[in-house]
Amino acid sequence: MTPSQTALGPVARAGVGGTPRPSVSFEFSPPKTPEAEENLWQAIRRLEPLDPTFVSVTYGAGGSTRDRTHRTVLRMLNETTLKPAAHLTCVDASRDEVDEVVREYWDAGVRHIVALRGDPPGKIGGAYEPRADGYANATELTTGIRAIAPFEVSVGLYPQIHPESPSIEHEIEVLKAKVDAGATRAITQFFFDIDGYLRFMDKVRKAGVTILISPGIMPVTNYKSLRNMSGPIGINLPEWLANLFDGLEKDPETRRLIAASVATEMCARLAEEGFSDFHFYTLNRAELVYAICRVLGVREPAPAAKEILAKENLA
Repeated sequence: MTPSQTALGPVARAGVGGTPRPSVSFEFSPPKTPEAEENLWQAIRRLEPLDPTFVSVTYGAGGSTRDRTHRTVLRMLNETTLKPAAHLTCVDASRDEVDEVVREYWDAGVRHIVALRGDPPGKIGGAYEPRADGYANATELTTGIRAIAPFEVSVGLYPQIHPESPSIEHEIEVLKAKVDAGATRAITQFFFDIDGYLRFMDKVRKAGVTILISPGIMPVTNYKSLRNMSGPIGINLPEWLANLFDGLEKDPETRRLIAASVATEMCARLAEEGFSDFHFYTLNRAELVYAICRVLGVREPAPAAKEILAKENLA
């Protein structure tokens, strides 16, 4: 790094270039209304040209969006160039019911599932009680999925410890069990403490976990909603983040600028630390994620490159 570059921040240094293009993936939620569906597909079409490794579609608490998740995944598969990954949970379903969904996805052409334990209906972060005839946790679910077909299976990971986990060490042991069950990738819950994340990842790697782990990035414009979401799942929000949003309840434009600045700096810093795969919780909005990807060097192909790709796809 040259002396002039050391005077720059991580975002400006990213603009200098010279680092490999990272891989990105995007998470969407199935829409509840026709208007929400229109917004979702605007976001999908905006981000599709960035050629993500995959896109995931969430599964509501208690399996509340099961049918909508399925429809959204199939539409992505049939109408886009994207590689959809369907979220699947253990909640409120028997093993036979879950296995039937898994087989339906395989038969439809889906090759990637995000296996999660899930939250009880209406109780995000609440105590979970598995059904006697169901999968008890994400480890069992991963085993069941891989027994049906050779899916790629992503699993969740809490860098700040799951609310029901007694320690970081226990969290890592759970991750290792998921890997032994067949998990091929882990996606972390969102976070804002970069130094804490780096320490956590050092412990994970020293424990012998070698699968790809994607840091989960959430560009949030509404701090009150973020606080309400974070509390039940045990994510600590730093004081500096609260200070940045203080007094901006009626100023959405400034909130968007701050959200973009925070998330972009986080990604640029993580890229400098050697991370090359990012998972974005889009909240079905594309603008901030698109801008962050540009800073990271993830851009649409130039027009000439698009024509070449189109010809290759037709060949």
